[in-house]
Amino acid sequence: MDQLALLFVLLLGALVSVPVGDRLGLPAPVLMTLLGIVLAIADFVPNVNIPPELILPGLLPPLLYAAVRRTSWRQFTANIRPIFLLAVALVFVTTAVVAAVASAIVPGLPIAAAVALGALVAPPDPVAATAVAGQLGLPRRLVSILEGEGLFNDVTAIVLYHVAIAAAVSGSFSPWRAGLDLVLSAVVAVAVGLVLGWGANKLMDLLDDPTLQIGMTLLVPYASYVLAEELHGSGVLAVLTTALFLAEYATDADDVMTRLAGHTFWNVVDTLVTGVAFGLIGLELHNAIRTASGRWGEMLGWAAAVVGVVVLVRLAWLLPATWLTKRLHAKRDQDEDIPTSWRETVVMWWSGMRGVASVALALAIPLKTDDGSPFPDRDEIVFIAFGVIMATLVLQGLTLPWLVKRLGVRADTEREKEFERALAVRAAKAAKARLKEIEQVEELPEELSEQMLRRAFEIGVRISPDMGDEERREAHEKRVRRLKRARRIQGEMLSAARHEVLAARSEPGADPEIVDRVLRHLDVRSLR
Repeated sequence: MDQLALLFVLLLGALVSVPVGDRLGLPAPVLMTLLGIVLAIADFVPNVNIPPELILPGLLPPLLYAAVRRTSWRQFTANIRPIFLLAVALVFVTTAVVAAVASAIVPGLPIAAAVALGALVAPPDPVAATAVAGQLGLPRRLVSILEGEGLFNDVTAIVLYHVAIAAAVSGSFSPWRAGLDLVLSAVVAVAVGLVLGWGANKLMDLLDDPTLQIGMTLLVPYASYVLAEELHGSGVLAVLTTALFLAEYATDADDVMTRLAGHTFWNVVDTLVTGVAFGLIGLELHNAIRTASGRWGEMLGWAAAVVGVVVLVRLAWLLPATWLTKRLHAKRDQDEDIPTSWRETVVMWWSGMRGVASVALALAIPLKTDDGSPFPDRDEIVFIAFGVIMATLVLQGLTLPWLVKRLGVRADTEREKEFERALAVRAAKAAKARLKEIEQVEELPEELSEQMLRRAFEIGVRISPDMGDEERREAHEKRVRRLKRARRIQGEMLSAARHEVLAARSEPGADPEIVDRVLRHLDVRSLR
């Protein structure tokens, strides 16, 4: 098997793992990691030769962009306090504690190298957290916090990592310089993200074609990441800023085709890239196995100690942080998503899985320092990092569904239905208000006016059938049954028409382009 065939296997696995995971009740990223481990052990599978410096810029931009599409700037600002406590403060605390423990148990490990180890294992993976949490039916407030933490903790961890690596390579460290680098990195990233977001928004207006606009959304995250890194900013923060800007300002309510096609496109990209990313995590296991040759007992002990530190620090931090956030929330009465019970706090604790960023940072550790000597304890750091990744991703990922079920942490479906009903009422009122505006300008026949008024009501009822009274609901249900029957018959008629047009494609003298144009017309008609 060559590298190309291996990539095909990972892409195929990414697709198959979704229905298999749904049937088994397991997250697809965890299944892909297990597949990667199996492939890494197999003798006929080649070692993956991907330059470490290409892993983060190759995988993170589309994954981050896809994740941001599911959130909003309002949701982020509403949860700024818990996100800050997890994505910034907890990363600093985890890095410091891991560095202290690692320097104490690993003989001769310099403090700078220990800090690099702490930084690369500190951030829970944004893709794993959102993919796992989204499949378990967790309360939306928990998913929002996990998404926010996962999206922003990489920014803090990567900057800390680069500072520690620079100190280990050069042999010198300046706290003031490190703090200045952190601030400048954030400022440059936000500036790049806003500029590219504004430029991409204007350019998409000029393109005025769904295909080209969706293609632009694929290029923008990569451009934002690369440009920010070139200017010594945070590529991750730049992508997040660009994505949040576009989600806020580049949405046209009437651009139906672009929205539907873009949603489908990004679901496909998210599924494939996520599968490949977690498959690569499993495949990189051979590096850790080779590193530990002849020293299994000692190195497994170090890895287990760091795993314990990472897991316990998260729990020890979450308990008081959740309590503090609740107290502040009660005093200020803000609309903020916070865990409401110890059960939800436990689920948040067990959702701290490490993944793509930690792998990429571990593999990107330099081989040598500035004076030409080997990077101190590089093999040990890589092995410990993979131990943390495998333990948290596989162990926690496999047991999280059981834990969620055991604790009974589920989404508040009644609250979601209530919000859905409120949106349905707003949609129906907006439609009626627009109808009144049209009637003031145009003279509509009474029959047409009544028909449009019923349609306005039906807009809301189709979203939430509970919004109408019983009599109206019964009348609507009768109309829906008639409409379904009419649509079924129309669907069969359109199907016959599509089969006839498609058959003409293979007839002598038929122009395939014209046939495809007619077929697209029938396809669009079928969506109405």
